[in-house]
Amino acid sequence: MKRIIFFIIMTCNLCTMWAVGRSGIYQHSVALAGYISAETGKAPTAYIWIPDGCQTVKAVVLAQQNMTEEMLFKNETFRKRMSKLNVALVWVAPWFSQNWDPATGCQKVFEEMMVGLAGQSGHKELESAPIIPLGHSAQATFPWNFAAWNNQRTLCIISFHGDAPRTNLCGYGTANVEWGRTRNIDGIPGLMIEGEYEWWEARVRPALAFRMMYPQSCVSFLADAGSGHFEIMPETADYIATFIEKAMAKRLLPNGSLCKIDPRDGWLACRYNPDLQPNDGDGAKDDIFTIDQRPKAAPYALYKGDPHDAFWYFDREMAEWTEARYAETWGKQPREVGEVKTRWSDDGQTLIVEAARDVRIEVISGPLCKETNYRFKVYPYEAGVDNPKRSFTAWLIAIKDGDKTYKRCVKPIEVKIPH
Repeated sequence: MKRIIFFIIMTCNLCTMWAVGRSGIYQHSVALAGYISAETGKAPTAYIWIPDGCQTVKAVVLAQQNMTEEMLFKNETFRKRMSKLNVALVWVAPWFSQNWDPATGCQKVFEEMMVGLAGQSGHKELESAPIIPLGHSAQATFPWNFAAWNNQRTLCIISFHGDAPRTNLCGYGTANVEWGRTRNIDGIPGLMIEGEYEWWEARVRPALAFRMMYPQSCVSFLADAGSGHFEIMPETADYIATFIEKAMAKRLLPNGSLCKIDPRDGWLACRYNPDLQPNDGDGAKDDIFTIDQRPKAAPYALYKGDPHDAFWYFDREMAEWTEARYAETWGKQPREVGEVKTRWSDDGQTLIVEAARDVRIEVISGPLCKETNYRFKVYPYEAGVDNPKRSFTAWLIAIKDGDKTYKRCVKPIEVKIPH
């Protein structure tokens, strides 16, 4: 009898592990009540990773399925950084809100989701834990709007290869949500990241304008030098982790509540001026200055550059780290990755990539895991096999690192998985 009970318990545990952690990351999941995805015709699933040994979750990074959110969450170094901070990761697949318009019911869906994850995991603090909304591209507007409607609960904001707050160029391609006259994100640190090879001035200008319209806002900016739209570099993942760490140190009080940051306690640094001709949408050539002509980063009150052309940073470390990222590639020559080919093994389970020896291949998103630099294995996807848009599509990135002469360069690769 004891053997039968043991067998039943082990079987249940294995089923739970298979349903939740097919990549070996997420420990718990819940279906989102009250929302039906147009992609699957059923409720999305929220997956949560909680650091091993975590007694109390201090904050939660919230992301919805798009692309590089997966790449970041599967980055072991990033998860180690989050473990030290007792920060959990929640990934929702498919997404349930791109613009975070409360009129759609997304706020209620989110709150019920957090209650459900608290019950599944045994971490009741998840019901009210501070949130770090993070989104890439089509999901890059939601973090700002989430914060505007949850400003007492938002620890910091990450818009990755994405959008400015209240932008008129939303990544999802339609109109933004109007905040109203009283809603704002004052005192909440927000980070906008845009890749060098996706540069578009019209995306940056609304962020600078927002800073002037809301002088108590704390908007940081990182130009992802040497990167395009479809990846997250290890050094950028580290930058995001440090941004989160500093937000916790400056905002999270012992009782779990959040205090506002006074932007005057931070630093200012000049906006990024690309050496490659920027596309500002009007076809005109823009004047740029060299890396040596940039005003020096300085404490808020001591900055000698034009504050209308500067972004806010926590401190000297973040401001100078940003400047160093820009100096690393500025003035170097661009180049291309070269030809990259893919083919499937006879059983349709292994993808073989053919590329030059100095080209590194990484997984961005989808049901592929890396075995070697040129071999990738299909695995049962956390997001299931019932999403015709995503279940049988993966994205890779081919990377050629920079040197003293050339910039780092990248090429995204779309891969169709055999059914």
